[in-house]
Amino acid sequence: MIFIIDDDEIMSECIASAISKHEVKLFGNAIEAMNAISEGDIPEMIFLDILLTGPDGFTFLNELVSYDDTSKIPIVVVTSLDLARTDLSDYGVVGILEKETMTPKDIREYVEKYAEGH
Repeated sequence: MIFIIDDDEIMSECIASAISKHEVKLFGNAIEAMNAISEGDIPEMIFLDILLTGPDGFTFLNELVSYDDTSKIPIVVVTSLDLARTDLSDYGVVGILEKETMTPKDIREYVEKYAEGH
C-alpha cells in the first residue's frame, strides 16, 4: 500500500493514476495519515506534500522518524518548494519531485525502486 498525502486533491489523483496498478490511500492532511498509521496501517511507501493544511510535511516527517516501525518507510517529497539542495535523508526521504516538472514516469520510477518487491 502506498500513501499519498496532499491537500491538493487533483495532485493526489494525478499521482494515484500514475501508479494505478498499486493499492493507494489518499489523505488530505498529515493528521489523517498519522491516524491511519497509528491504527496499524503501515504503508510501504509515502508520497508527501510539504505545504499541507494543518501540520506541514516537515512535522509529519519528524513524527515518522520518532517511531521504529515508521522510521524506515521510504518517502518521496512532492512539492512546489525549491528543496533540490536540501538533504532530508535522515527523515527517510528517498527523493524530491517538483510539482511543476515531475512526470508520471518519475513517480513510477520511485515506486519501482522502493515499493515493488520490498
